[in-house]
Amino acid sequence: MKFNPADNIQDLQYFGEFGGVNPSISDSSTYTFLSAKTMFDTFEGNAEGCYLYSRHSSPSNLYLDKALAAMEGTETANVAASGMGAITSTLLQLCGNNDHVVSSRTIYGGTYAFLKNFAPRFGIATSFVDITKIDLVEAAITPDTKVIYCETVSNPLLEVADIKALSIIAKKHNLKLVVDNTFSPLSVALGADIVIHSLTKYINGSSDTVGGVTCASREFIDSLKNVNNGASMLLGPTMDSFRSASIMKNLRTLHIRMKQHSHNALYLAQRFEADGLKTVYPGLKSHPSHEVYKSMINPEYGFGGMMTVDVGSLDKANDLMELMQQRNLGYLAVSLGFYKTLFSAPGTSTSSEIPLEEQKEMGLTDGLIRFSIGLDNDIERTYETMKDCMLELGILSKEIQLA
Repeated sequence: MKFNPADNIQDLQYFGEFGGVNPSISDSSTYTFLSAKTMFDTFEGNAEGCYLYSRHSSPSNLYLDKALAAMEGTETANVAASGMGAITSTLLQLCGNNDHVVSSRTIYGGTYAFLKNFAPRFGIATSFVDITKIDLVEAAITPDTKVIYCETVSNPLLEVADIKALSIIAKKHNLKLVVDNTFSPLSVALGADIVIHSLTKYINGSSDTVGGVTCASREFIDSLKNVNNGASMLLGPTMDSFRSASIMKNLRTLHIRMKQHSHNALYLAQRFEADGLKTVYPGLKSHPSHEVYKSMINPEYGFGGMMTVDVGSLDKANDLMELMQQRNLGYLAVSLGFYKTLFSAPGTSTSSEIPLEEQKEMGLTDGLIRFSIGLDNDIERTYETMKDCMLELGILSKEIQLA
């Protein structure tokens, strides 16, 4: 039977302390012991089911760990207070002084800034490459390389990483393949050694919580949480139990939401491309990696809710976003996965950490707008209103209106 993340999530069944249908929330920072020996054993990691201190673990976080591991098909997981908390802890656990990372050139700006500007303080170097060109990825590997890092669907250019091909290279060179799957949460990154999500986005889905997770083998997660040398344990990006419980509830509806996000995004992408706009969406046959991504996804959940449209200039992009917000089409805001559409110009927002010359080299233009398409019930109505905004600003010609 084909692996289906939504089925695994559905099969999870937890009970609250008094028989509640939601697991009880633990709001204690520290936990008591009935014997001193049990405390010692817990410090040593030899007391299953015992809790010591909430930076180490808490019942609420472990419930969410288990659910997200089931979603990704990994042995276990470790939640963090933010996506960057998960990313940085994972990379610092894998790499140290004189180590090297091969990374996709088009990744979230915060991750880029960490690898380019912060990781060198620890003696960690990074080569940024076009992740869609497997020969360039392999050519960038050195004897010091420890990690290949990429996003399944890249932020913001929506390039698709061929996880299967990258996995073959990683195994060939004895490297860890770390994949950020935030943009495609029900597209299982089979072949990745470690899968990371910003839970803030689609998985939580209500833009009221910040969180992250690392999904991996038991051995790696145990190393992250080791009291002596674990990056997650010692850096302390601990998720609050109430936030963890909130994400857990929203996770249950992820499959329903992703179907609607994908349906709406595909409709808009097809219409805008037909209107002559430069539109990028992995579900379009014109996308250079359409067939690769089609082979990776579970078709039930579609190609995701992220698309880009290039309107020609930053001024036009800003004017359009402001007008769309005035017309209640969504919010001029960063992030993604919200029930309303979110739009931003990534060159001056989520990717502003990337120098301008490098933005141009990778094809990140001033006029590019990144859309996180919402859960609109009548997507044709949304399209017509968006098109009216574009006509009003001269982004689309009047001939389109008559067509």
